[in-house]
Amino acid sequence: MCDRKRRRRWSRSIRRDEVDSEMDVQRNGDGGSYDAVIDGQVVGKIVYHVPGGGRRVTLSHTIVDPEFRGRGVATRLVKHALDDLRARELKLTNYCTFVADYIADHPEYKELVDARFPGRAVVPDRAPRERAH
Repeated sequence: MCDRKRRRRWSRSIRRDEVDSEMDVQRNGDGGSYDAVIDGQVVGKIVYHVPGGGRRVTLSHTIVDPEFRGRGVATRLVKHALDDLRARELKLTNYCTFVADYIADHPEYKELVDARFPGRAVVPDRAPRERAH
């Protein structure tokens, strides 16, 4: 059993490297999502909605296909989405707990959260967790 766990852990790290180099993140305005694409296939997404007025974006949830989980897909999606919101000078209303945890670990994004309409997934007030290098 230990050998199987070691093999799984080793193959995951190889796959994570492959995902990092092969994954593209695209904003799909028609579909209302940020899509993680590998070899032309959408393997993950963050669903969003732009309420009337268009100066705020609501992120509702993050989805990653089961065979791609644990490889950093969701993390790269969130970073891309938040960087895009910042570049477009938009505010965030957040309903996704994964996004909230990401912002807690990367407090430089906290100013994106709309103070009037923060959403239900509140960013935890805690020290950022140590990041793996």
